[in-house]
Amino acid sequence: MKKALVILLSVIMVLSFTGCAKDREVLNVYNWGEYIDMEVLDMFEEETGIKVNYNTFVTNEDMYVKLSKGRVSYDVIFPSDYMIQRMIDEDMLQKINMDNVPNYFNIADVHKNLSFDPDNEYSVPYLWGTVGILYNKTMVSDTVDSWDILWNEKYSQKIFMQDSQRDSMMVALIRLGYSQNTTDQNQVNQARDLLIAQKPLVLGYLVDEVKDKMVQGEGALAVVWSGEAVAAMELNEDLAFVIPKEGSNRWVDSMVIPKNAKNVSAAEKFINFMLRDDIMVMNANETGYSITSKTAIELLDEDWRNNLVAFPTEEMMSECEFFEYNAEATVMYNKAWTEVTAN
Repeated sequence: MKKALVILLSVIMVLSFTGCAKDREVLNVYNWGEYIDMEVLDMFEEETGIKVNYNTFVTNEDMYVKLSKGRVSYDVIFPSDYMIQRMIDEDMLQKINMDNVPNYFNIADVHKNLSFDPDNEYSVPYLWGTVGILYNKTMVSDTVDSWDILWNEKYSQKIFMQDSQRDSMMVALIRLGYSQNTTDQNQVNQARDLLIAQKPLVLGYLVDEVKDKMVQGEGALAVVWSGEAVAAMELNEDLAFVIPKEGSNRWVDSMVIPKNAKNVSAAEKFINFMLRDDIMVMNANETGYSITSKTAIELLDEDWRNNLVAFPTEEMMSECEFFEYNAEATVMYNKAWTEVTAN
């Protein structure tokens, strides 16, 4: 009798757990690679009971192509400024109910009311940074303060460029004295030709791998995002970072909810969770990128708060600007980048 009772209880427990697993709420998240402390996801699951399916992308363009086909559905994604503008224009995002995201109050004003979402309706700032040159002080004898050095033949096959259309085109456009958001076909063509001329000097076009390559001393100069520079410099004291004097890109990545999201409620819970001070600090410490919260920044170590790579002064960023989205210009940039990579 006892044996039969034990068997019956075991069956009930198995069925119960199976039912719970089947009925468990699910959140689908799409983020950049190496852009979160993975422990954060475990904490969110434990605190909310919501299971997180987590996937990553390499560039904004890769993410956009995947979502625009409409074959996949994510609840939260992490695009950059200009891509958010594009997705709003193409009705791919839905407005966020900020009443369900009370931690939005912690976001610093400098990261609100930006050009791509002026009324703060579609996006919640996550991390931000700049683009600059990471260089090895033992391998570079020249002063590094200009994009010009990336065309110096002395460093042939020791240069890494970004495998990113907007970032690499930005470098060439600014070196030529043009805006990174130019819509002038002739200027775009000149930038294309400048990148093609540079190709014999380039060791590789990389994204996430560039940090490890520079840490290991495989390159002398690399175009990188500031967070990559912070992480690399912690691992190799011979590395340094500069925002070139001609100017550069200033960016912010935000959390948004796609139009076809299946779990908006869980998405808003996740966004609010990510804005919590302790979570912001965990993600900053893990990624090396700069947080957008005015309250969480006070919890960072003093050295971290005073790190000018992560938190440059306004003077250092005086010539930096955000990427903007323009449909016609995007066609020009796509064509130019294809021609650069094809040669």
